[in-house]
Amino acid sequence: MPSPVQEVVDERFERHGVRLVLKRDDLIHPELIGNKWRKLAPSLAAAEGRTVVTFGGAYSNHLRATAAAGRLLGLRTVGVVRGHELRDRPLNGSLARCAADGMRLHFVERSVYRRKTEPGTLAAVLRDAGAGEDAYVVPEGGSNALAVRGCRALGEELAGVADVAAVACGTGGTLAGMAAGLAPGARALGVPVLKGGFLHREVEALQTAAFGGPAGDWSLDDRFHFGGYARTTPELDAFAADFEDRHGVPVERVYVAKLLYGLVALAEERAFRRGSTVAAVVTGRPFPEVPGP
Repeated sequence: MPSPVQEVVDERFERHGVRLVLKRDDLIHPELIGNKWRKLAPSLAAAEGRTVVTFGGAYSNHLRATAAAGRLLGLRTVGVVRGHELRDRPLNGSLARCAADGMRLHFVERSVYRRKTEPGTLAAVLRDAGAGEDAYVVPEGGSNALAVRGCRALGEELAGVADVAAVACGTGGTLAGMAAGLAPGARALGVPVLKGGFLHREVEALQTAAFGGPAGDWSLDDRFHFGGYARTTPELDAFAADFEDRHGVPVERVYVAKLLYGLVALAEERAFRRGSTVAAVVTGRPFPEVPGP
């Protein structure tokens, strides 16, 4: 770090007088990708060698990044996976990658998963997962006050580079930190990849925990989730493939494709001031799939 900034020439932006650059956080490390490392690093340091327990769905990039970090740093990791019904099914490629990196997978009922932040439920989950009493818990998506402060550096790296810095959002930690680091006059834009419209209050809460209150100029555009997390459509797949062909950049489908699609749509709507520079944060790249058993 800092990750490189790559300018791309794309007529869909140029014809509106807008310059597009890619903030290539996907190049930080071949396995600890982009914003996941920025968010995880402070928590892994705070764990001080203890077992790291975290949470995610069956296609969670965060689980994969945590598992990879555990293998590379010699930390024991436990992933609590949403969906007890998945326990007896073959692992998909994402979970198989976690297991290959040494993560112990513990599947829980969805009703239990929804209550995972309640102290009693959390204690029971940790006990059933065999994590140990001194386990260090990292929240779903890695978003906590430590992670938000870690992601402030992303905004600082874009200070003076971008008028608008845009990032795809799952739990909001990257947006919360990036917005705080941007130069005065610049703004941050988040494109949620989950539907539900709940993320605004989550980002506010994360900034309060990290900085004591609101920080930076930021907003969300909820229109580009394509049905929810890890969901896609033929239109989005075609868009991502076309972007790869145009610019030679691998486009991760869960987050990055939705971000780029949204930015093209916003450019067509003239949402960006003529003469401005928009930075799209490439938070990850397609992971190599590992076949399930």
